[in-house]
Amino acid sequence: MTLSRFVTKNAFRNKRRSILTVLSIAFSLLLLTLMMTIWRAFYLDQGSAESAERLVVRHRVSLTFSLPGFYREKIRAVPGVVAVVPVSWFGGIYKDQKPENFFAQFGTDPEEFFKVYRDINLPAKQLVAWQRDRQGVIVDDTLAQKYGWKLGDRIVLQGTIYPVDLELYVRGIFSAYPDDKAVYFNTKYVEEAVPFFKGEAGTFSILAASPADVSKVASTVDEMFHNSPQPTKSESEKAFGLEFVAMLGNVKAFIFMICAAVVFATLLVSANTMAMSIRERTREVAVLKTLGFTRGSVLGLFVSEAVALAAVGGLIGVALAYLLVQGISHSPYMSFYNLKLTLGMWFISVFVAGLVGLLSSLFPSYHASQINIVDGLRHIG
Repeated sequence: MTLSRFVTKNAFRNKRRSILTVLSIAFSLLLLTLMMTIWRAFYLDQGSAESAERLVVRHRVSLTFSLPGFYREKIRAVPGVVAVVPVSWFGGIYKDQKPENFFAQFGTDPEEFFKVYRDINLPAKQLVAWQRDRQGVIVDDTLAQKYGWKLGDRIVLQGTIYPVDLELYVRGIFSAYPDDKAVYFNTKYVEEAVPFFKGEAGTFSILAASPADVSKVASTVDEMFHNSPQPTKSESEKAFGLEFVAMLGNVKAFIFMICAAVVFATLLVSANTMAMSIRERTREVAVLKTLGFTRGSVLGLFVSEAVALAAVGGLIGVALAYLLVQGISHSPYMSFYNLKLTLGMWFISVFVAGLVGLLSSLFPSYHASQINIVDGLRHIG
């Protein structure tokens, strides 16, 4: 029997206890991996290279207040601004109010939209068709696949914020990475139907000349409208997205506390299992030493068993987390964030599981390796 086979057999000697331990570690690692995935999506993922050059300008007080449309031309004159386009949230109902039928809907300017959002791909013919049709709409390819939309299909959005129902026709199907999961229509459609919205915009999206110009453009725009009745707040696209996360509270501290609690709980479970297992095998340790096993080899065997048990639990937990992340990423409420389980996170999670197994087994394994042969053979347990 090889040493690896010996370690494997002993690790699962008590099958019920070993399986329960593996499942406990798997569930803990599932939570840990999920939290790391959310942390990456919220704080580490920088999006596409083009998104690093974009800014969002909104009303300083709240997103519920709109901005005057003439701000657009003033912003366009700011040094470092390449293009600027209005982007206004519509918030209509498609079919019904079920969560699975929720998606983002924005009114914008078809003539300049793709000058700002250069990382969204749309065939040239479809772009022209959208620009020529006041009732035209372009849709994300993921949404098109979900709802079975094709070019020319009719989409009706029931107004909630604005007292108008939009009757739109699909003129283009675009692709973006990560998935945009939104639809864009001509904002003039809403302006013509809703008098109080005429000459207004929810936000303005700006394309800066380079990432280095983003902060300068933001400060210049805000200073320009500082004393106006509708002051602005300009920030990078990433910072704008994080404001929605901040509405949930101190998410960073929440994620950190969960991760710490998960690791600590996993450590306790693994330590308890190893202490029980090693205590039951005191006489076996004495026999191994009689056969010529050194203290170091006995220590290595027990530590290897713990690491193997924890690593199996870690792999199962990460695999389950991958399936869970896939499901969450398709949720309509999380579609705006790039939830993705990377190879690096796979490695970190399994490494943490192995490290927990190592730390939890060191003390009982060291104690077992120091047992005297005679005392071990006399042990009854």
